[in-house]
Amino acid sequence: MARVAGTNPLFGPNRLKLGTFCTNTALSLTTVPETWKPTWPNIVAAAQLADAAGLEAIVPIARWKGYVDDEPQHATHCVQEAFTFAAAVAQATSHAAIFATSHAPMLHPLVVAKQAATIDHISGGRFALNVVGGWNRREFEMFGIELIEHTQRYAYLREWLDVVRRLWTSEDEVDIFTSHFEMKKVVCQPKPVQRPGPPIMNAGLSSAGMKFAAENSDMAFVSLNGAEPDLWRAQVAQYKALARESRGVDLQVWTNVHIVQHESVEAALSERTRFADTFRDHRAVEGFLTTMMAEAGIPSDPSFAEMLRSRLATGTGYPLVGDAATIAGLLQSISDAGIDGTLLGFVNFLDGLPPFIRDVLPALEKAGLRAPFRTTPA
Repeated sequence: MARVAGTNPLFGPNRLKLGTFCTNTALSLTTVPETWKPTWPNIVAAAQLADAAGLEAIVPIARWKGYVDDEPQHATHCVQEAFTFAAAVAQATSHAAIFATSHAPMLHPLVVAKQAATIDHISGGRFALNVVGGWNRREFEMFGIELIEHTQRYAYLREWLDVVRRLWTSEDEVDIFTSHFEMKKVVCQPKPVQRPGPPIMNAGLSSAGMKFAAENSDMAFVSLNGAEPDLWRAQVAQYKALARESRGVDLQVWTNVHIVQHESVEAALSERTRFADTFRDHRAVEGFLTTMMAEAGIPSDPSFAEMLRSRLATGTGYPLVGDAATIAGLLQSISDAGIDGTLLGFVNFLDGLPPFIRDVLPALEKAGLRAPFRTTPA
């Protein structure tokens, strides 16, 4: 079924789409006093800043437990639940696409299909779903669910997503019998506003994950390798070629960045050193890294591990550090490499978003990557 466009800005004309990443938790593994606190007033304020500036996406993370064992008050355990987040943020905004992120093994596909359709109505057709198979063993143990072998997770995820999409499109009662699901006379009403359903994002870093995303998603999510645009271009081209070869579609490829913006490059570099080195949360960084390398199907590459270690204190994304012109130039390079959308992270969103909106967005507009945004009266 062809996608019916018109309500979701993810399919809008801007060459480089933008969004916020993980305002529902403190993604930066740093202990600086000003680190993000995911209180509901803070979340709404950040969402409305992004929405009013014309950013296309607001994406929460799905996490049930953090990365530091035997310390239940640690900040990484504090995460606002993604579907509740999406429904409420949808009501507080009018333009951006609002995502929920779902661990497939922990939520039944009928529940997710119904939740997604409901939020699509709340948002007026602006919902999107980021699907993940999961890799943090601590979460699976909390639910009493087995963390299955890496490639098998994607077989399960494909089956799970097929069920969700069938429930979004079938107008009749359906019986579903698969390897993992036995469902009789299923009804899922109302249908989503978007047809055939909300767009799907998946972050596949392993070869199995990339294959799944290329074959099943509207948007793939990558972590940029190295620091050279030629490396990024090859990485993006490989992903898009997989989608064209498997489905004959143009796959959007997104990434995430972490921004440290200051009046000068020197001041920004000094600030990032404070975040990432002086106040690095070593236990959280090592807990995240050790678990991810063991469970996410990523080759045990010491250089890749060190790259992740250097990024994690200020967020998982590629670091953009400097003044407004430097950051705009780096985003231009990311776009030139073929990236369609970039999710933005900050140590504190309410500190970081205003100068980005004021100083970087106009530079991106001048470069032709984005059009000036004008809100439409209700």
